[in-house]
Amino acid sequence: MTAFAELHHRDTPLLLPNAWDHASAAALAAQGFEAIGTTSLGVAAAAGLPDGAGATRDATLDLALRLGQGPYLLSVDAEGGFSDDPDEVAEAARELAAAGAVGINLEDGLGSVRLHVAKIAAVKAAVPGLFVNARTDTYWLGDGDEQETARRLGAYQQAGADGVFVPGLTDSTRIAALVKALDVPLNILYSPSGPAVTQLGDLGVRRVSLGSMLYRRALGAALETAADIRAGRTPSGSAPAYHQVEALSPRREA
Repeated sequence: MTAFAELHHRDTPLLLPNAWDHASAAALAAQGFEAIGTTSLGVAAAAGLPDGAGATRDATLDLALRLGQGPYLLSVDAEGGFSDDPDEVAEAARELAAAGAVGINLEDGLGSVRLHVAKIAAVKAAVPGLFVNARTDTYWLGDGDEQETARRLGAYQQAGADGVFVPGLTDSTRIAALVKALDVPLNILYSPSGPAVTQLGDLGVRRVSLGSMLYRRALGAALETAADIRAGRTPSGSAPAYHQVEALSPRREA
């Protein structure tokens, strides 16, 4: 079992914050997070591209190349693998692993189960040590059908997924029932309106992701600060000093 996989088998769930650039990842690592994910929305928005449309393959690989050698374990949100060809998805996974990624998140977008199974199997065959977190969007994009969720996750487990992800699921009873039906760790997307991280751990959840929340809150804070200044108000909240942000970048030799 890899070091990253082991983080999914502890008594407390892995809280995985999601970064969108070098500074955000370095700042999170400085706060003691031993594993960090990327957020596809943050990567896409920073590049002026749509999220979830397979348009960010190059931007995602570029970010992985910059983050992959950091002092943390890196998991990459690869949307649906940036292709409907399992071989191309496997090649993207190879490149991400070569960049230093130890995990990959693959979403089904409520598309074909057979195709997603083929993608998972291709990635595991190409990079056996890469932790594949197979996401289903039955709650995120669909109506939360429990039987359909179980059907999809069962197929993804059989294909070799190391963990499964169900964003949008916040009901404690349904989470507990799903944990009991699974043979691999369950990943839940944190929601302010859902259970706290400790409660999710008590339910059996082994990984809690923050998704795009940090990116969106950072953007929201920037907008609030600009609005306060324009209105003649002193900005509220906190911000790291210039030298603290500068210190997040590797020092260059003279």
